[in-house]
Amino acid sequence: MKNVIVSAVLMVASSMSFAQEVNGGPINVPSENIIDGVYIKEHIPTKRLIPYEYVREADVIWSKRVWRTIDMREKINHPIYLPLDDFSGAGSWVRHAERWSLWTVIRTHVLNGDLRIFDPENPYALGTFDGDQFKYPVVPEPGKNYYTDSLFRDQSFRLLGRLGPQSTIPLTDINGDDSMRLMPDGVTMEIVYPPRDTFWYKSKDIVQYRLKEDWFFDKERSQLDVRILGICPVVYKQDDSGNISGLLELFWLYFPHCRFVFNNYFVYNTDNDAQWMSFDDLFWKRRFSSTIYKQSNVFDRKIESYRTGVDALMESQKITEEIRNIEHDVWHF
Repeated sequence: MKNVIVSAVLMVASSMSFAQEVNGGPINVPSENIIDGVYIKEHIPTKRLIPYEYVREADVIWSKRVWRTIDMREKINHPIYLPLDDFSGAGSWVRHAERWSLWTVIRTHVLNGDLRIFDPENPYALGTFDGDQFKYPVVPEPGKNYYTDSLFRDQSFRLLGRLGPQSTIPLTDINGDDSMRLMPDGVTMEIVYPPRDTFWYKSKDIVQYRLKEDWFFDKERSQLDVRILGICPVVYKQDDSGNISGLLELFWLYFPHCRFVFNNYFVYNTDNDAQWMSFDDLFWKRRFSSTIYKQSNVFDRKIESYRTGVDALMESQKITEEIRNIEHDVWHF
């Protein structure tokens, strides 16, 4: 009996260390010799990535590129949303022990330097948002991350958070006097204000995810297939007063690289706690609700530029039906 107990303890410790060596994802072993459940949930944290089927250019007889919006307000998308992470009063990041939102997973690995982010805005032509082409990478130096690369820290913070309003109360010195510093000419004075507050985006701030994907028909497999190429978190665009003026794309991620990370993190299953899938499984199985907001076209315009309201939703549904009919027409006799 003693040997059985010792073996179980060693199995817990070895499984915990092995799972953490894979990518540091959450498992139900909160501390040594403790299992939060009946068994160790080690399948998802340690499973290997299933590669895509190889596709030759000569076998693709039709393809269509579309961009989708995953709205976090829809109930079916709540396992992606899951706004449980927060910041304590001391500024430390507090996360759920086992269930992470998609934003928590992305933010963790961006800061660790595991995921490459792409600026959504052209740095050479401000106001031009074409980051879904993956042309403007923001990466740390080799072997460094957000915590060790100061330049990467400055560049990436504006994509991961925002600055609060500037204080109107000047700084004071130890005597209580305003910090009005005399300039060399002895006439002009400079008023020094405290630094602006910083606000990190949290899971509850993410209102949408945008996907860039290619639908294609592979004649070698006689199958209509889809590949997600990019994913982008979206938040509300706010001014210093907190007024919302639209939506803001934070950054784009190359989805095939994200799969190596998403593959080892749980997605909550509302029907069965024993059958949790990974985020990679969720996207592969299309277990989300989305709306097409753009398709490949001559003028590279979005649906909202020529349809609004219900008409825009109907146009999105029309594009979806056209894609489905491609496979139907191939097999129609």
